[in-house]
Amino acid sequence: MNASSPLIVRGRDGADIEVPVRISTRARRLSLKVDPARGAPELVLPPGVSRSQAESFVARNVVWLENRLARLPDAIPFEDGTTIPLLGVDHRIRHAPELRGAVRRTECLDDGLPYLEVSGGADHLARRLTDWLKREARRELSDRARFHAEQVGRKPTRISVRDTRSRWGSCSSTGALSFSWRLILAPEHVLDYVCAHEAAHLIEMNHSGRFWALCDGLVENMDMSRAWLKRHGATLHRYG
Repeated sequence: MNASSPLIVRGRDGADIEVPVRISTRARRLSLKVDPARGAPELVLPPGVSRSQAESFVARNVVWLENRLARLPDAIPFEDGTTIPLLGVDHRIRHAPELRGAVRRTECLDDGLPYLEVSGGADHLARRLTDWLKREARRELSDRARFHAEQVGRKPTRISVRDTRSRWGSCSSTGALSFSWRLILAPEHVLDYVCAHEAAHLIEMNHSGRFWALCDGLVENMDMSRAWLKRHGATLHRYG
């Protein structure tokens, strides 16, 4: 089957659902997934599966697919009046065209929430706020990653911040650390845990008992942070 050709399956309400297909040499069986970050399904196939086999598999699982798609949270755009978390604390977005500078954080105002005031034209608000959040993420993540790396006697060769979908952080064999900028939206203890996690990989490039013991020694409430990411992490991709 050609991986570039999506499957079209008919839902119970008669609407068509497009299911992108990915062929993986690592796959041992057919697997239907729904990615909360993209809000889209994906069918993963091992090599050699025919189109009729793939279509039959998706058809048998169409009720599950519809239910999962229906439970996906709505996107939350960056626009005037929207509430978004910053280090886990809710902030209200306020368009402030008269403001000097791109974004300004204002402490609690009349409605009880701090504001993120964004300057410029309304059509550029989302981009300006996203750029500012990425800069804040780079600062927070870089400082914390370097701090935790110091605790284990290592120094990262590079620290980068991206909009990754499949993982919150990574550590390469050369000591380069990479993080998702969306961690700036998560509670502070969660962001700090991910930095410690990747710093621990500078010593242990695995998830052995030694690795988890090292990671646990770097931060408090490691299990709580891991649980938060597992339960709420996908919601961070709703924003923007």
